[in-house]
Amino acid sequence: MSMVRNLVAFMTAASVTGLAAGNAMADVGVPRPWQMLLQDALSPVAEQQHMLHNLLLWIIGAICLLVLALLIFVIIRFNKRANPVPSKTSHNTLIEVTWTVIPIMLLIVIMIPSLKLLYFADRVEEPDMTLKAIGYQWFWGYEYMDEDGLAFEAVMVPDDALEPGQLRLLTTDNAVVLPVQTNIRLLVTAEDVIHSWAMPSVGVKMDAVPGRLNETWMRFEKEGMYYGQCSELCGALHGFMPIMVKAVSKEEYADWLVQAKEQFASNSAPAMKFAEVSATRAQ
Repeated sequence: MSMVRNLVAFMTAASVTGLAAGNAMADVGVPRPWQMLLQDALSPVAEQQHMLHNLLLWIIGAICLLVLALLIFVIIRFNKRANPVPSKTSHNTLIEVTWTVIPIMLLIVIMIPSLKLLYFADRVEEPDMTLKAIGYQWFWGYEYMDEDGLAFEAVMVPDDALEPGQLRLLTTDNAVVLPVQTNIRLLVTAEDVIHSWAMPSVGVKMDAVPGRLNETWMRFEKEGMYYGQCSELCGALHGFMPIMVKAVSKEEYADWLVQAKEQFASNSAPAMKFAEVSATRAQ
């Protein structure tokens, strides 16, 4: 009976994902049911992260196989039956040099692409626009720094208010709209406790620290809906402050800016949003 329930739950999740993918704005940066590998790399930073991950996977795999082979060889060759009179050799210059030099070479092989990725993901020299994300308990606020005070909050949509095709625990009332093929500087901070703005498909995970302004960048290569979540344990409702970004063409983005400046001209205070989401989750 439990297997039947699990199968029904899986088919339901798959159908919801399929409905979402069938919408005009498809979900591209989103985890899939039963997904075991990394989310698709949909930005230059994420692509390099995947390349480094694959390199490390080969290195780790080779080390594990080598250690396993040596262990099996030692068990067979130097057990009491096969080697009744053990050697009392305490030093071997060749072996000691080998097990020192090879790890150093491996660390150099790992260090070079790691440092390149670290500096590549750190910041962009000439951003096309700047977005500021502010973490609150428990939702995100956003400010478009180049758009004359355009700002709004994005609160998770509760289960009973979800529309067909919307993803549970990942959908917010207001989506962050950003243009594709644009270098976007992302400034991250927090109002109360430490949060973390994370979106795996674009390779972004930046801590939001009160009193500190952290910087990173992102670039969306494909139109669609991208999802992320707070990745720093920030309190009782930590699991209920998702991130939803809608990547659109530059023309659509320009049209959205006109509408957004009117829509969010009288934006509600964060304290009101906090009260609303807390009351919703308490029910």
